[in-house]
Amino acid sequence: MRIDLWTSAFCAPCAAARRVAADAAALVPGLTVAERDVAAHPDEAERLGVRSTPTIIVRRADGTEAFRSPGVPTRDQLLVAVATALPAV
Repeated sequence: MRIDLWTSAFCAPCAAARRVAADAAALVPGLTVAERDVAAHPDEAERLGVRSTPTIIVRRADGTEAFRSPGVPTRDQLLVAVATALPAV
């Protein structure tokens, strides 16, 4: 499972989003964070509908989107989103 973190160079809230994503990754085994700058990947950002930074997208193991947050979610909001994206046991 992974978190896609879309950022931009002069985005003050992006630092907070990085911390929230890193906290979640530290608490959830196997969760990775892939940070992408919208200026470096404009076509992909447009294709995915990323309209603002930061944007966090939680992806299931198969790559499908499970959750999206434009802006900075709380750590608890992100952890709940990650939990709902986990496969049922």
